[in-house]
Amino acid sequence: METAPKPNLTSPREVVALLNAHGLRPNKVLGQNFLIDRNILDLIVATAELDPTAKVLEVGAGLGVLTEQLMEHCAHVTSVEKDPGLHKILEERWGTDERLTLILGDALEIDLAGILASGTRHLVSNLPYSVGVRVVVDAATCETPPDVMALLLQKEVGERFAAKPGTADMGAITVWLQQLYDVTLVRNVKPTCFHPRPEVTSVIIKLKRHNRFPLDSAARLKLRVLTKASFLHRRKQMASAMRDAPDNLARDTLFTREALTACGATETARPEELSVAQWINLAVRW
Repeated sequence: METAPKPNLTSPREVVALLNAHGLRPNKVLGQNFLIDRNILDLIVATAELDPTAKVLEVGAGLGVLTEQLMEHCAHVTSVEKDPGLHKILEERWGTDERLTLILGDALEIDLAGILASGTRHLVSNLPYSVGVRVVVDAATCETPPDVMALLLQKEVGERFAAKPGTADMGAITVWLQQLYDVTLVRNVKPTCFHPRPEVTSVIIKLKRHNRFPLDSAARLKLRVLTKASFLHRRKQMASAMRDAPDNLARDTLFTREALTACGATETARPEELSVAQWINLAVRW
């Protein structure tokens, strides 16, 4: 008996046919935009710096277009998919493949820390827009965060991750991620590279671990709490904003100004003006 040909998951026509055959339609609520561009697919895999021994976590497997490529370039892939209909398609095609573990579930509810602690050092995903920020932050704040993340997500989100001090995109999440990672915007991705086409431009982004700002768990938590409180009032000078800060973070104006000056910032600085190194220095003094 001849085996039915495998669908080409970068062909819009074959993607639609596969969905129709299973009675499915892209779910806008779940942010289902299937990648159909071979060049972008190859660039994501190249960005991930995989080797034959690598273990990869993929969030939002969809129809498996990225999953298939990842399995060809690493030792094992753990793929998470929330949609039962799409999970069934993945099971039918790769359910017996030892290179792949399929998880039916919400990426925000799985044991992410456990997966990363088990030797999975890469996060490579076409992230659903609805959960992209949360997945990246959750992964980065685990006890054993990934060494490399190669991600396809909304351009505006990627720009926040890669923001520089003094820009409007600089925020608490920027500090949290850049404390651990060098963040690079690799390439913009047009809506035409997806089915259905999203209403926004996307971007491939790379986050690669560095060790320039080593912090233990307690120090990292303090940094997150301080930056979160500070950026609640990003338009205010920090000396003013921190007078009424929550969570026992309130300090008088003189303390904040002296701490800012000691960190190499101006005493009139606003949160977005501080570099990551200055934020870490400030958190130690707070």
